[in-house]
Order: sequence, then C-alpha cells, then structure tokens
Amino acid sequence: MSKSSAFDVVIVEDEPYLASLHRDFIEQNFKLRVVGIAATLEQARALLELHQPPLVLLDNFLPDGQGVELIDSPLLKSFDCSVIFITAASDMQTCSQAMRSGAFDYIIKPVSFHRLRSSLERFMQLVETKRHVKVVDQTALDRLFNLPAINIPSASSTKGIEPNTLERVQAVFTCKPDISWSVEQVVQEVGISKTTGRRYLEYCVEMGLIVVEMQYGNIGHPRRLYRKKIGA
Repeated sequence: MSKSSAFDVVIVEDEPYLASLHRDFIEQNFKLRVVGIAATLEQARALLELHQPPLVLLDNFLPDGQGVELIDSPLLKSFDCSVIFITAASDMQTCSQAMRSGAFDYIIKPVSFHRLRSSLERFMQLVETKRHVKVVDQTALDRLFNLPAINIPSASSTKGIEPNTLERVQAVFTCKPDISWSVEQVVQEVGISKTTGRRYLEYCVEMGLIVVEMQYGNIGHPRRLYRKKIGA
C-alpha cells in the first residue's frame, strides 16, 4: 500500500519524545500514516475534526483535561474511529470508563512495543474485515475480539526497573532496529550507569524484546551485544 492509500492516524500525547517514538514505530511497521500530533484536548479536537482518522492513539493526562472525555464525545461518534487508549492511568474507574465509551484497546504505560504491535495488528485486521467481509461468522468475530492476551509483567512490579528508564532503553532499539549495541553504547545513549544499563538490558532480553549476540575477537572474552528482536 502506498503512502497515499495508508490509513490516517492521530496521536494525542503531551510528551513530544513519546509522541515521536510512537509515530516512528507506527509508520515504519504498518500501513498507517500519522497526520497529526496533539498535545492538548483542544488540539486533538481540531485535528480529529479536520482529518476524521480511522484510528487515534490517545493519552489520558493532558494539560487541559483528560483524554477519556474525548472517547465518548459527539465528535468521535460522528465518524468511524477506533481509539487505542495509551496512558499511565491504571485505576479501574478510568479503564472501565474508557471501555464503556468504546475504546478499541487500553495499554498501560510504559508501553511494550510488542503489546502495541499486537493492538495495531488487530486494528488492521478489523479494517480489512470491514472492507471485504459483508457477513461475519462466529469464527471471524472470535479472531477480532478474542485474541489471546500477551502476558508481559509490568515494569513497575519488577524490582529495580523504573518505567521511564525502561522506555528510554527500549527506544534505543526501536529507533535503530538493525544495529547491535554494546552496554557501553546503550548507557551513553540513555545517560545511565553501566550497572543500571546492564540490568535493564537483561530485563529486556528476559521479556523477549531484544536478543543477545556474542562478538568474538582475537583476544579476551567474547563481547555481548544487544539487538532488537525481530517481531518484538
């Protein structure tokens, strides 16, 4: 699919770093085109009215209000739009409100790109089904709505792993997926100590986000390098 025929996406996120990270991940891996990034509810309403995109990535905590208010707004109900709610809000009340209002998916920060990929793949599957299937059977519905959950432990529940630092480490591999990184290179890029960097890298290996490559030289022990895992 060419860029001109890609599906439009609006990202609502007040942290520029995360917004660009999500934009790059979306456009590099899917037939999707980010047509606008909003940092406030006011900007979001303007972009949604202008583009009427089929997909919105929506944060909850914004400078002028909460994103969950937007899901049930008349504006979003006026056209066919799926909302992937990506937020640090982990309380059951916000989650329930988002789902009642029709959120397509709910992802808690820090975002695992494996989890985000799964959500976007499900969205693309829904789009293709709506385009080509006029009458659905139970099997088709089960594929759309009952995908197996991906059980990835929350970083906040893992001792020594801080969500914001984990996002920054993940970003190194997401932005340059074809490069193998040493511990020294990663810690310089992220701005953390070598001990801390090694802990986060091994956590990412354990979670299946990156893989280890051994580089053998002429002298000394082999060197551990880290690379983004294909499909993660």
